[in-house]
Amino acid sequence: MLPNLTLVVQGIAFFAVVWLVMKFGWPHIIAAIEERQQKIAEGLAAADNSQKALAQAQDRINDELKQARAKANEIIEQAHQRANQIVDAAKTEAIAEGQRQKALAQSEIDAASNRAREDLRKQVSVLAVTGAEKLLHREIDANAHKALLDELAAQLSSEAA
Repeated sequence: MLPNLTLVVQGIAFFAVVWLVMKFGWPHIIAAIEERQQKIAEGLAAADNSQKALAQAQDRINDELKQARAKANEIIEQAHQRANQIVDAAKTEAIAEGQRQKALAQSEIDAASNRAREDLRKQVSVLAVTGAEKLLHREIDANAHKALLDELAAQLSSEAA
């Protein structure tokens, strides 16, 4: 065969295949490529949106953590203040209770001291009367004895005061 004719037939066949691909195949390929590009663009946009949302969520979390820490510190400070108030109140109450017990003990001591003085006065007066009785070798009557004891108690009271 003629080489030129083969070349022409092959050229015509080549252009026919190109025309068929351009007419029937090319629009489908372009549509698939454009669809793929659109999906990729949507995916990239979604990724950008999710990264922005993640950054916003992280900022909100950080703000919430700061608020929670501030609130916790405030609660701790209030607890410390309340503890100090309780300690101060307990100290004040303990001091008042100590003073009350001291006053009670002092009044008991004073009462016991007064009872001891009275007992001592009575014993001294009895001893004085007994001594006087022995000196006089006679017994003094009850009324005189009582009057003498009262007089001696009055003298002792005035000397003690």
